[in-house]
Amino acid sequence: MKCKSVACIWSGSPPVHQVTAVAALHDPPTLYTGGSDGSIIWWNLNSPLAKPEIRPVAMLCGHAAPIADLGICFPLEQHENGTFTSSSDELLHPNPVKCGALISASSDGVLCVWSRVNGHCRRRRKLPPWTGSPFMIRTLPNNKRYVCITCTFVNQEHPSAVSDEGHESLADTEVQNPNPLKCTVVIVDSFTLAVVQTVFHGNVCIGPLKSTAVVITSEDMESQSVMIIDVFGKVLSLPILKDSDLKGQNVPVVSNDSSNLEVMDWADESKERESLMAFAKWGYVLALVHRTYCTFRQAHNGIVIGKISFTVDQLCFQDKLYVTGGIFLKDDTSISSNDFVEEFVVWNNTGAAVIYRISFLNGIFKYDLLSVIPAVLHPSDMRLCFSFVPLSKYVFRVESNCFHVKMHKFWRPHVTIWPSPVQRDNYQDSPLKYEMLAEGDFYDDLAVDFSLSKTDGLYHNVIDEGSIMSYEMTTPENSAASPNERDSIYSSYVTHQQGGELVSSSMVISENYPAPYAIVYGFFSGDIEIVRFRMFFSALESLTQYPSQEADPNEQKNHLSGHIGAVLCLASHQMVRRSGACSSNHVLLSGSMDCTVRVWDLESGDLIAVMHQHVAPVRQIILPPTQIEYPWSDCFLTVGDDLSVCLVSLQTLRVERLFPGHVYFPAKVLWDGVKGYIACLCPNHSEKPDVHDILYIWDVKTGARERVLRGAAAHSMFDHFLKSINEISLSSNLMNGNTSVSSLVSPVIEPTIFSQSHSKAHGKGITPQASTASKVEQNAPETSKIMNGASAKSGRFQSRIFEKHPVKSSSPFPGVSTLCFDLSPLMSLGSMNEFFEDGSHLVEKKHVKVSGSRSPQDDPHGWADSLKEIGPQMLSPQHRNVKSRSAGASIVTPEHHEWVRTLEGCLLRFSLSLLHLWDVDKDLDYLLITEMHLKRPDSFNMSSGILGDRGSMTLTFPGSISTLELWRSSSDYTALRSLTMVSLAQHLISLNHSCSSASGALAAFYTRKFAEKISDIRPPSLQLLVSFWQSEFEHVKMAARSLFHCAASRAIPRPLCCSKATQFVSFDACPDKASEKEHRNTTAVSPISEVNMQSHEDFTEEESEITLWLESYELQGWISCVGGTTQDAMTSQIIVAAALAVWYPSLVKPRLARVVVHPLVKLVMAINEKYSAAAAEVLAEGMESTWKACIGSEIPRLISDIFFQVECVSSSSANASSPNYAAPHKIRETLVGILLPSLAMAEIPGFLHVIESQIWSTASDSPVHVVSLMTLIRLVRGSPRNLAPYLDKVVVFIMQTMDPSNSTMRRSCLQSAMMVLKEVVRVFPMVALNDTSTRLAVGDAMGDIKNANIRVYDMQSMSKIKVLDASGPPGLPGLLGGDSGSAMTTGISALSFSPDGEGLVAFSEHGLMIRWWSLGSVWWEKLSRNLVPVQCSKLILVPPWEGFSPNSSRSSIMASVLRENGNPNSPGGNKALAEMDKLKLLVQNLDLSYRLEWVSERTVKLSQHSNDLGTFQL
Repeated sequence: MKCKSVACIWSGSPPVHQVTAVAALHDPPTLYTGGSDGSIIWWNLNSPLAKPEIRPVAMLCGHAAPIADLGICFPLEQHENGTFTSSSDELLHPNPVKCGALISASSDGVLCVWSRVNGHCRRRRKLPPWTGSPFMIRTLPNNKRYVCITCTFVNQEHPSAVSDEGHESLADTEVQNPNPLKCTVVIVDSFTLAVVQTVFHGNVCIGPLKSTAVVITSEDMESQSVMIIDVFGKVLSLPILKDSDLKGQNVPVVSNDSSNLEVMDWADESKERESLMAFAKWGYVLALVHRTYCTFRQAHNGIVIGKISFTVDQLCFQDKLYVTGGIFLKDDTSISSNDFVEEFVVWNNTGAAVIYRISFLNGIFKYDLLSVIPAVLHPSDMRLCFSFVPLSKYVFRVESNCFHVKMHKFWRPHVTIWPSPVQRDNYQDSPLKYEMLAEGDFYDDLAVDFSLSKTDGLYHNVIDEGSIMSYEMTTPENSAASPNERDSIYSSYVTHQQGGELVSSSMVISENYPAPYAIVYGFFSGDIEIVRFRMFFSALESLTQYPSQEADPNEQKNHLSGHIGAVLCLASHQMVRRSGACSSNHVLLSGSMDCTVRVWDLESGDLIAVMHQHVAPVRQIILPPTQIEYPWSDCFLTVGDDLSVCLVSLQTLRVERLFPGHVYFPAKVLWDGVKGYIACLCPNHSEKPDVHDILYIWDVKTGARERVLRGAAAHSMFDHFLKSINEISLSSNLMNGNTSVSSLVSPVIEPTIFSQSHSKAHGKGITPQASTASKVEQNAPETSKIMNGASAKSGRFQSRIFEKHPVKSSSPFPGVSTLCFDLSPLMSLGSMNEFFEDGSHLVEKKHVKVSGSRSPQDDPHGWADSLKEIGPQMLSPQHRNVKSRSAGASIVTPEHHEWVRTLEGCLLRFSLSLLHLWDVDKDLDYLLITEMHLKRPDSFNMSSGILGDRGSMTLTFPGSISTLELWRSSSDYTALRSLTMVSLAQHLISLNHSCSSASGALAAFYTRKFAEKISDIRPPSLQLLVSFWQSEFEHVKMAARSLFHCAASRAIPRPLCCSKATQFVSFDACPDKASEKEHRNTTAVSPISEVNMQSHEDFTEEESEITLWLESYELQGWISCVGGTTQDAMTSQIIVAAALAVWYPSLVKPRLARVVVHPLVKLVMAINEKYSAAAAEVLAEGMESTWKACIGSEIPRLISDIFFQVECVSSSSANASSPNYAAPHKIRETLVGILLPSLAMAEIPGFLHVIESQIWSTASDSPVHVVSLMTLIRLVRGSPRNLAPYLDKVVVFIMQTMDPSNSTMRRSCLQSAMMVLKEVVRVFPMVALNDTSTRLAVGDAMGDIKNANIRVYDMQSMSKIKVLDASGPPGLPGLLGGDSGSAMTTGISALSFSPDGEGLVAFSEHGLMIRWWSLGSVWWEKLSRNLVPVQCSKLILVPPWEGFSPNSSRSSIMASVLRENGNPNSPGGNKALAEMDKLKLLVQNLDLSYRLEWVSERTVKLSQHSNDLGTFQL
């Protein structure tokens, strides 16, 4: 499991966002806008005091191509019963509508499902290449789990993405599109994103698509069809199979012939035919919106039922004003007849809108004008796009405005809120002219948080840099600016930014460093800015010869100038070898609109070379792969708009290979360093439907074109290239590395599992990555001098010691940089010092014959060279040649330990500084700065984020409001971030004890105090926390368990919560301080009383509800955040339910334990390396209190199964070198050390029966016998009273393991058996061993008073040699016990052999008697084979001592004499206790503190609890 936390750094200018698609989720009210760059903005609607507010919350990053369409789906809807089944997170919300999610599709075929409840991407997949490019998404009305996606093979822009400027006649358009349109219509399951049905695939005889709709036929409510309509009004209806046929993922691709399909022409019959502008559906009514009118038709037959002309409503005026869109304002899910009354809104190209109320009752169509929304004031040359969407009780107008900054055009969104129409009695009155309620500007909100202090004159409330300012909504009272005014403000704002530019490209340099080194921004003006993170690693500077100085944020920035066009791509490369042409050790590469590629020295900022290999803008720079030999390791690829790819050498600063002749732009380029090929995938963007995508394969060494593939074969071969590179490259960034290529460009592929042979080839635990910095030619004599540069050293250090990057970086969009902190590598940094301690004898480095490789046998980690050359200059590349070192053997010095320890501390503080939520607790912030020495990231525009499926991310915008929204909405985010912070805080304590108070306060804040300060944050996901209970790191394990216990009482899933606890527990959010008090109140309620009040029907319903929740593991969304599987979700569900049943029985349903116990047992016996140990711990901890009542009769079988598993696991111990051996061995420790003792204590007779049978059923040298003995020790120490009635069986088993006739078993068990035997003698006073260890006596601790015996064993032969009668006083056999039946009571309370070993003395608390057997050695030998009970030689009555009570089991002789028929002679005559209850009472009151000590040869002393009770002469 991976615990990754995301921190986002935004540039000084807000990102550009041209709206191409809009969608709205009604509950909770949420607006989504998709952009042309692939970004999706998440807007929240709040209505404090009935005053709406709209605010951008986060950017959803899952697409690298323009968003084709957005839709609302319900992935958790079950079709069988029409209900919704939710995961634990969604079950906290009882309203099923809240299970709604956003589904997005981009033009490159990538689909994403975004959960509103969890805030992250649940699923990210790519459609098959044969489907084409997605065009529109529509949800199926009958089952909203499935969506209909229409795809085309023509580069057709989405209607909302096109500015409505100029329209040609239909006749001209038809002439220009003579070829039929090729399209595909598929049904996709929004839960799995798998294609479950192909509705259509082939050519259709219609024009360019305008819209699609899924309609239900009026004759059959279960029948659905897809209606495709083009811009000419031609409609194609395609039937959809019923839901029962939606089964498959392996969907056959059948090319349908449209000649058999009926195409309906719904074009207007008038002479002046107008193109279709919009298409809307409501129930059985379809609205076809044209430029000047709208027609309403019945869906099943196309009959026109009404028409509205817009010329009378001033929406149209000649060619300047025309209608561009129209929608119905309400959902059509509950339509049951053709009659309707509904509101309908249409808008024109200026943003003006008119809302109508249309009705069709009894065959009469009628419409009334309700209200008018005014137009947007804007210059005539300004480009605008509009979309309207109903949300809650409002109508939203989404504007996409184009502004100009220094000859560049940029788009930004603007949202305005308008009231929905109200019911009026008289529609003849003039329409209401609505006033805007509020507006939300993407720029207004971000400008405040980005750099408010820099925009003098624009804002009056200037705050200090780094502080958090709340967002103030612009309302009509604030006199909202018009678009041209906002355009001028935006342009003015941009000119005040540092550099005065918008970001065109960006990247984070971190690939060859243990932590991010710098962020590089490229601007549209051609300038480049480098921002370093040096301030966070100032502690390392003290270890160098340079004085440590306080880092100045301004000194961390470098500005490079030279390009005269926008910087489109960036890359950073470490040189393997230096040459005369390029003497720099670390270079920065930049490609621009000016058609040049510039090479910079990253350390000094000097320009090295300007290259002119392209005659068009340079779009991509691709670095060499990791698995490549010199000299190709010092080369890079450039891709230009001239459709060529060039290979450039940094050694010669020349173009070495040119790959021209691509028909289309090579959008995706892969470099296979092992095979020496380059694959260039060129998508088809022409309007010819019969032209396919093309893949070109080039030979790098020869420059020849090896192969050209088209269509599906091209994509298949490209995926093959991708998978082969993925198998040999461990970098998470296959196509970018240290480049500005978006991290989302990497194709969506299935995760690859490395083969075992592949792992073994690189050594155990060693990643198969050979850094380019380590690929040095053996024959180069100057290698040692060349590699003395700090950057080269850091590259080798990073690739060998930091195999897993603790902090990974990416740049999904220009100006947006993300840092992903991986908890596992951060927690394992201390292992470097362990290596130093154990590996100070590192061998001398040795080269092998293969150039650029090393001998894994001599130095598998490659640390010998690294430790010789690494230094504090790691993160300061300018500090080179600090100290010259010999090329001989590597010696680990104390300086290495100090440097690594300092680096570890810097990385932990760097992580905490960027991940901490500042300004929530001022006292904590002060403590972190002063004691822990954290650095506030005030010089960066910080925000938070959460990872989704397959590289997708949800990134909040800067500011506390957006960040807290994730805490309020996502329990997955709460769990991940809290777990990371608490684990790092605890780990830092072990590293530096001086900051223990600050680390403890930080851990307490994220564990408990944060929820107290902000009461509405979501509790962490219990299932996610459980998945880390068996982490390999102790701090992570303890943090996960602490967070679980702190949040459990307010995070119990509703199906598991009992009825009495629901009134105390808030399922949305509940402060810990309240839940603790209420938990104490609820714990006083006995669950038994509630059980008694429930009927059998209630039990059945309760169990079915719990079972349904346990089986809902497939619906878990948190597994995509941690890289888990459905197996992880299933096991976490079981452990969460079991843990709640054990630790919070008063808050959960009484039947929970009985339902979950059998899945829990199966999970334990599955020997799952992740969860079996945790399940065993839960089963062990609640065995006596919870599980014994459920599985009491099954405990012996379970004990036998555990012994079988121990036998199986131990049999594989011979192959201990196997990498999979550690996990079963750890599980065995849990089974043997925790679970087995608890099972034995719960069912002692069954345990003893099983271990006795193991003597004969398993091999003599089986580890089962030793395990049984070790369990007996735990049983003796943990539950001695319960074991007392079975002491004879225990002793017999111990002696059987030491049987001299079985030498094999005796050899393996003798030491353990003697340890157990001595422990039995120490704990139980009724077991005695003579001084010479030759005889052992065991007395009956309790039993029938008439049959009490003492058995004596010979320790040489391990056999019974005597039975001593201790049933009663001699001559008075009937004195004890008044009835003829058996009487259970205490027997022998203490035993002791005489010093010479020939006599035995016994004390019985029942009757207060001391018995003495005085027998000589001759007598022992004489009767050694006679087992007839022997009477005692002498009996002494012990007088009662002060405080002795004859009640209960501690009765005197007189009490026994007075007993009649088992009833005590007391007033009231209470009934006799049942035999079982009496035995339990005897066990509970059994006194094991009596001791008999020999004072002299004939005198013994009796004591209790070390208090003398008397001395007696024998």
